[in-house]
Amino acid sequence: MIKLKIGGVPEHFNLPWHLCIEDGSFKKKGIDVEWIDFHGGTGEMSEALKNGSIDIAVMLTEGSIKEICDGSPFKIIQTYVKSPLMWGIHVHADSGFKKIEDLQNQTAAISRFGSGSHLMTYVHAHNQDWDTKHLDFETTQNLSGAKESLAEGSSDYFLWEHFTTKPLVDNGTFRRLGDEPTPWPCFVIVTTNEFLKNNPEITNSLLEPLNQKSKSLKSLNRIEKQISERYQLEINDVKEWLKITEWSQKQLSEKDVYFTQKKLKDLNLVNQEKKYSEFIF
Repeated sequence: MIKLKIGGVPEHFNLPWHLCIEDGSFKKKGIDVEWIDFHGGTGEMSEALKNGSIDIAVMLTEGSIKEICDGSPFKIIQTYVKSPLMWGIHVHADSGFKKIEDLQNQTAAISRFGSGSHLMTYVHAHNQDWDTKHLDFETTQNLSGAKESLAEGSSDYFLWEHFTTKPLVDNGTFRRLGDEPTPWPCFVIVTTNEFLKNNPEITNSLLEPLNQKSKSLKSLNRIEKQISERYQLEINDVKEWLKITEWSQKQLSEKDVYFTQKKLKDLNLVNQEKKYSEFIF
């Protein structure tokens, strides 16, 4: 039995992984999977991959592309979710910010530099025709830290996945001023060059049951109720999320790689562009 440590955010997108662990699908392939939650998101997972505390991570596409452009020894082994991620633009419920335009030249909370909350703040600012050179950031590690930062006033707004933060909007902690969808597929599965060198066959054994589960997820019995109970989301929100979410069982396309890195280069977030072969396994 091969033991693997897999990292991902503690969000509804990763339910197929948990179901495969719970029903023994990975073990039937000779793989003992230990799942590790990363509340800090893609930036935190990148660090964990580099220091060897995890073997594989489910990371945001933009963060993965940036890491590889910047020289991290990573490879994308597959697209995981091919639909865009809907980033809610949040302020504290008691703040004086009433519309998106009010956020220009204000301080954005981010989990880490290089994280999705950081990179998507640039995408959002660019789409608003703001000067991205004037963006100001406060690092908060995770969603919990961002709640504190917005409440204290050390930051003014925060981008995080729409449905994960929906309960905080519903209970009056945050107000959502709008949404910013990613212009690329949102999640990819990433590992290190060293892992692939030492385990050339294992990825296919791991991906086969995962892809079967993600492909059939929407047709599972009472899936909306299961997601609602596991992730403390309202049933109607789960239904809306399932409508706009599509998992993938294929590699990230050359077109998506080039588009993502070109966008990051245009935003001055990466210094160089690389060949498609340098990104994928």
